[in-house]
Formats: sequence, C-alpha cells, structure tokens
Amino acid sequence: MKVDLTTPLKDEDLAKLKIGDEVLLSGIIYSARDAAHKRMIEALDRGRTLPFDVKGQVIYYMGPSPARPGQVIGSAGPTTSGRMDAYAPRLMEIGLKGMIGKGMRSQSVIEAMKKYQCVYFGATGGVGALISKSIKSAKVIAYEDLGAEAIYELIVENFPLIVINDVLGNDLYREGIEKYKQGGKIAN
Repeated sequence: MKVDLTTPLKDEDLAKLKIGDEVLLSGIIYSARDAAHKRMIEALDRGRTLPFDVKGQVIYYMGPSPARPGQVIGSAGPTTSGRMDAYAPRLMEIGLKGMIGKGMRSQSVIEAMKKYQCVYFGATGGVGALISKSIKSAKVIAYEDLGAEAIYELIVENFPLIVINDVLGNDLYREGIEKYKQGGKIAN
C-alpha cells in the first residue's frame, strides 16, 4: 500500500501501517546519530529537556555531507540503525513515533515499538544524493560541535520510505528471509 504521512505522527496514522508499505513522508523530522543520541539520553538522565520535543516526531539516522553552493543539504543517506538501539527505547517511552535508517533492529527495540506504538522506516542506502532532493530545509538545532552528527531539523516533502517494522512487531527483514527460504514472495 502507498501512504502519505505528515509529521507529527499520531497513533491512528501508525496503526494503519503494515510492513512493506511505501510511505511518502512530509513535514519536520530530525536527524541524529549515535553521538547525539548519547547526549540526549545523558540529558534525560540529568533531568534536562531535549533540544526538541520528541512527541509524535521522527528521527532520521543520518549525518549529511556538506551542502554544495545553492543546495539545502549535501548527500543525506541513512546510517546503520543498530548503533542507536541502546537509546531508542528511552526516546520511544517519551513519545518518539518514528525512526528512519537502514538495517535490522534488535528484539528489544521491536518490543519497545510495540509497547509505545512506534514504527521503523527504511530509507534506501547508497542513494543519499537522491534522497537529499526530498529535504527542503536543513538547520542545526543542537550539538553543533558534533559536525555532521549534530542534530538537524529537516523539512521534508515526499520523503520516500518503506515500513520495516510496524506497531504490531512485524519485521519486513525477517519475513523476507523466511519467504526467501520457502521460495515464496512477500505478501503486502
């Protein structure tokens, strides 16, 4: 199924999504990688507020390359999501509704997605220059000293994604492996 979504995300939006669904996401999302995630969790542990309100929001696991003259952002491809697995459940607990990256998630993250009604979207790796065309605005909002790993606020339009893990705990990667072993196709 093809779905248009706009941030902030709501539980009723996510309840309709199934693994394999194609999504075009628009609105504000935030980029953050492992160093920024570590700082966010440390801030929460100290009782401090985060640089942005995560309720209903989506975090894109990405660190952009520098923008060329006349461009909003440089190449903006996804990074491996597993590096954020230690931090993701805590952010879901306080309202995070979506994550974008590449690669499989741990079982503890999948369980947290079920518990807190969050989804994991896959962005195609290796096409960061193409993905960057969906980013209409980019500005650093926190941890500027981290360079490309700073937290960026991104305004996206028709950002192409695939639902990898839905709120029911289904996993497109695992289903794909099982279907491949059986010589079948993945049902949508």
